[in-house]
Amino acid sequence: MREENQSSTLDFILLGITGRQEQEDFFFILFLFIYPITLIGNMLIILAIRSDIRLHNPMYFFLANLSLVDIFFSSVTIPKMLVNHLLGSKAISFGGCLTQMYFMIALGNTDSYILAAMAYDRAIAISRPLHYTTIMSPRSCILLVVGSWVVGNSNALPHTLLTAHLSFCGNREVANFYCDITPLLKLSCSDISFNVKMMYLGVGVFSVPLLCIVISYVRVFATVLRVPSTKGILKAFSTCGSHLTVVSLYYGTVMGMYFRPLTSYSLKDAVVTVMYMAVTPMLNPFIYSLRNQDMKAALGKLFSKRTSS
Repeated sequence: MREENQSSTLDFILLGITGRQEQEDFFFILFLFIYPITLIGNMLIILAIRSDIRLHNPMYFFLANLSLVDIFFSSVTIPKMLVNHLLGSKAISFGGCLTQMYFMIALGNTDSYILAAMAYDRAIAISRPLHYTTIMSPRSCILLVVGSWVVGNSNALPHTLLTAHLSFCGNREVANFYCDITPLLKLSCSDISFNVKMMYLGVGVFSVPLLCIVISYVRVFATVLRVPSTKGILKAFSTCGSHLTVVSLYYGTVMGMYFRPLTSYSLKDAVVTVMYMAVTPMLNPFIYSLRNQDMKAALGKLFSKRTSS
């Protein structure tokens, strides 16, 4: 049997976050709290936006879609990690490993493009308020979200197909708690030069929304600084503050992971992935709701409806 065919019949071993049992027990308990909070928090954001007509505008439309992506994003890896820990197993099938990798890349890219759409929305609202409703029409918003999903999945597909054709004939221990492209490439006994080139091309595609975010906020700050009103400046910064916090958390950790040579990756880097894969999706609902009076009012109304019913 050819090695390529053998790969599909064998399991990978997920080493976890640190590889030490007592620390893995700690992360199991941590994830046991993080995952339900992530699901409940993001579902409440979606329900609050859907139920309150005052929030039926582009900013909250993008926020609802971001929450939806975050639910899927955390669900790709955390349940498998929890189940494996309970069963005392570290195994994941070849097909399951590729599936995890595909959705992590697709959802990660979709997340970044929706964050870029949110930054663009804020830039238009502040720099061109008279044309805002025309530029950010319902059709434009839907196209931006659909485009985010299309680009995300288009970026994930070639990486997954290329990885599926690699041979894994020796060590099959993945240096993480889920199947990420970087540790998988390090395990292959095939020629991965083309895969590495494609991975860095993918990093370039992933960097496009970050560039869009930077350009959008340069435009925002340039407009705001021309406003003589201190109140107007504070309002503009408070509107963008939550989004900037989320972007900083997300891109700060992702850049630390993937914007460097493949050879420098090791198991200790798995701790970094916890930040953008689990912690950031959990924090997003709190970041966007605690400083947003409209969102807090919508959540209050949602809770009052549930209580009365």
